Amino acid sequence: MAFIRRPRSLWQLRTRTLNLGERTLVMGVLNVTPDSFSDGGLYFGTGAAVEQALTMLDQGADIIDIGGESTRPGAQPPGAQEEQDRVLPVMKAVLRERPGTVISADTYRASTAVAAVGAGAEIVNDVSAFTWDAEMASACAHLRCGVVLMHTRGRPDAWRTQPRLAAEEVVPLVKEDLRRSLDHAFAAGVERSRIVLDPGYGFGKVFDDNYPLLAHLDELLGLGQPLLAGVSRKSFLGRTVGAAIGVADVPAGERGNATLAGTAAAILAGASIVRVHEVRPAVEAASIADAILAAL
Repeated sequence: MAFIRRPRSLWQLRTRTLNLGERTLVMGVLNVTPDSFSDGGLYFGTGAAVEQALTMLDQGADIIDIGGESTRPGAQPPGAQEEQDRVLPVMKAVLRERPGTVISADTYRASTAVAAVGAGAEIVNDVSAFTWDAEMASACAHLRCGVVLMHTRGRPDAWRTQPRLAAEEVVPLVKEDLRRSLDHAFAAGVERSRIVLDPGYGFGKVFDDNYPLLAHLDELLGLGQPLLAGVSRKSFLGRTVGAAIGVADVPAGERGNATLAGTAAAILAGASIVRVHEVRPAVEAASIADAILAAL
């Protein structure tokens, strides 16, 4: 695969637009949860979460993606009100400290999306691509916010028992499912200029299933939308690195180097936005990948 020159576009958010394609944008992950797979509990309190958001902004994050529910298999999902109680105070406090911050609400619930945009969020990042809440598509159309539609294959509790995909099945499956989600979004009134697509690394793709999706990410550009890639600390990276050094797995917190490799590969394959836990290293890696793309 040759490196891919990304199409340039304007991503329309709630109150502003972001330029995509010229420079990779870095989305910092902020999990306000007790049980997320790599940082559960670290930023569960509002004070700690706000401090982490400000740190990520200082390190060069363009977007802060704030979520209040872990999608880790086996995690206990909070109710909508508990989810909102976790994230809304953080969003409001970050915007008080840094009024220009672009905040993304990581939620699949329409009620939380409405509350988050009311609190100042510019983007709704739905890991289910509008499939887990029947009201989400129409809610986002009404909110006129930016949207990330992420591919998920099944629900988290089913991931461990799902049948494996053949390598050649992965990309066509993700592409077709995202096409359907796009059609659903358009039918609900969400404008094309507001939508970014995410292939959903690790979400219903078992370990090596993710590598065809990374190697052929550029095929998803055929759907006509900018792409976001989130490989940060994913388990398929840990398994691969573990095999290279003679262990079964590498813990999530020790997958930083693997994350940078996967993130740079995604940028060179067509991603305009990368979603990461560690911002500064990602900003540095993206600057190199962007320089390579500028030389094409």
